[in-house]
Amino acid sequence: MDLIIVESPTKSKTLQSFLGPKYKVLSSYGHIRDLPKDELGIDVENNFEPKYVIPLKSRKVISELKKELEKTKNVILGTDEDREGEAIAWHLQEALKLKNPKRIAFHEITKSAIEEALKNPREIDKKLVDAQQARRILDRIVGYKLSPFLWKKVARKLSAGRVQSVAVRLVAEREKEINKLKPEEYWSIEALLSAQGGSASGRKKENDQFSAFLSKKNDKPISKFDIKTKKQADEITEDLKGEEYKVEKIEKKETKRNPFPPFTTSTLQQEAWKRFRLPAKITMRTAQHLYERGYITYHRTDSLNISQSSLVSAKQFIESELGKNYWAGFFRKYKAKGRAQEAHEAIRPTLANKAPDIIKNKLDNRQYRLYELIWQRFIASQMKEAIFDSVSLDIRAGKYIFRASGQTLKFDGFLKLFQMKFAASLKRGEPRSAEAEREETKLPVLKENEILELIKLISDQHFTQPPPRYTEASLIKALEENSIGRPSTYAPIISTIQDRNYIEKNDQKRFAPTEIGTVVNDLLTEHFPKIVDIKFTAKMEDELDDIADGKQEWVKVCKDFYEPFNKNLQEKYEEVQKKDIAQQETDKKCPKCQLPLIIRLGKFGRFYACSGFPKCKHTEPLKKDTLGIKCPKCEKAASKEASLAPSERGEIVEKRTRKGKMFYGCNQFPNCDQAFWDKPFNEKCPKCDSLLIETKRKQIKCSNKDCDFIKSVVK
Repeated sequence: MDLIIVESPTKSKTLQSFLGPKYKVLSSYGHIRDLPKDELGIDVENNFEPKYVIPLKSRKVISELKKELEKTKNVILGTDEDREGEAIAWHLQEALKLKNPKRIAFHEITKSAIEEALKNPREIDKKLVDAQQARRILDRIVGYKLSPFLWKKVARKLSAGRVQSVAVRLVAEREKEINKLKPEEYWSIEALLSAQGGSASGRKKENDQFSAFLSKKNDKPISKFDIKTKKQADEITEDLKGEEYKVEKIEKKETKRNPFPPFTTSTLQQEAWKRFRLPAKITMRTAQHLYERGYITYHRTDSLNISQSSLVSAKQFIESELGKNYWAGFFRKYKAKGRAQEAHEAIRPTLANKAPDIIKNKLDNRQYRLYELIWQRFIASQMKEAIFDSVSLDIRAGKYIFRASGQTLKFDGFLKLFQMKFAASLKRGEPRSAEAEREETKLPVLKENEILELIKLISDQHFTQPPPRYTEASLIKALEENSIGRPSTYAPIISTIQDRNYIEKNDQKRFAPTEIGTVVNDLLTEHFPKIVDIKFTAKMEDELDDIADGKQEWVKVCKDFYEPFNKNLQEKYEEVQKKDIAQQETDKKCPKCQLPLIIRLGKFGRFYACSGFPKCKHTEPLKKDTLGIKCPKCEKAASKEASLAPSERGEIVEKRTRKGKMFYGCNQFPNCDQAFWDKPFNEKCPKCDSLLIETKRKQIKCSNKDCDFIKSVVK
């Protein structure tokens, strides 16, 4: 019996079901060796030799794997096919002291793919391991060397990252653009028109109404900012009074829209956010489950390559279930931009004929929706283009020209897929309006020189808008376009900089830098420009790719980065002063020791702190975030103890835990420990006289767990 080791227990179960009793498939439960948590763990004086340790959680796994080694002849390492998977395989080899283990890799977890991989084992690719090791070492150097600098010069518990800091810069720079923009006024003029024969011909007149926008004056184009004021707009509308609106020119042409290619990691994360508002890390976790259960190909990829067998199966599905005229007529093949790993595949379903509703009862709702997205995108990528009839009208009104455009769908092509609800009986198609991608803007049938009726002339004021703040989707797109990180790192990058409180989502689910994020970004931009330089970070990614291709040595790449970085760091320890960045003197006195209070910057914003720290640890909020609610615990104590002075009776204020989670507590802590996770109202429960709270489910209810009073649901 041969032993196969993979990194995931779900993956091991799926493989075991394919392979039967000839093989035993076990899991390493992810990484089994890593750099130590409490030290740098890299010998920078000795070729950057890493000091790997086996974490406590992995020791039992290693022990069990070693026992299995005694019962087996051959060991096969079947970890994921990317650099990280290769590194896990190498760490398994080192930790288990394996001699020349077989290494297999596969794009999909299907019986045929696994059997083919077992027929063609290879050795561990040390170049891929070196590339992953170099990334890990560079990230550790920045994190362990630069983070203490931030602790000393800004605030404790801050951290820096080689790639994460660049992502923060993108968000911070966008915020500066938004704040810098001075809105510029401009006006547009729209004519609501109708064919005059509409009523006479029996057609519904409202269906003949359409909009046209002013585009020319005296046959010269009018640009966006040519009409800058209301006065100018009014002059034009005055000029147009009494003018006849006549169709001067009609342009008709056929336009085609091709389907999108199948997903890569980046485009899947972007589309999952746009469609379902799924954060990148949840998208990746869901895709991981689908991959490990054998429903989709490997989900960490920047390739658009598609296997020949999957192209054939997509063709067969399209022709049999949608019609022969819906297949493209040739195999559509796509090529990714940049240095994509073309040996890998795009993300696709492992079986084209496994339509979403066939396996719906085997998936939870999130898995089903993501699988449907992947399946539709792949099948559509091999379908015929959609064809539209496009019409453009030039309408003359005196010396002015208005322009109207419209299009109607002539042949739905790949869009048909998004109109169908595929069930086990695929022939029964049902309309799917929610998923439809059909776009039609109809214009009435008109002739040249036809006179139109003016329904209304509308002049609209507009202002230039700043670039929008990043969403999950647009930030991932920016990371990819700037070669910051790689497909497998986008989700952890975004998750990490949120956890560190450097960026946060506003009510519109868009990213904005926090105060501490802005300060840290400004500090790094001024004093460590290379660390947050987009081009430099992209160059580092290219060098990591070169290591994977065998074109560079990993030690040289680490050395070339470390030596100038470390020299600059030592200089900045002397040059940068905390008082210039994160401290501000005040006239206030500490109520405990009467020393001056200073305003300090912490991970979650500015606050008052005693200048006598660490002897005096008094702190207080910069502004009193009181809710105007007296602390019920203090009030209850005051009613029992006449000695409790008014100054000792607390109010409820907003607070944060050490990890940054918001809660509401008494400002007399530690003398009073009253606290609520949900926001309280200054209103008492009619049943038990406790405070009412607003829950995260938008209920207004009693804060007393033993009371079942619910007042209402917040709209």
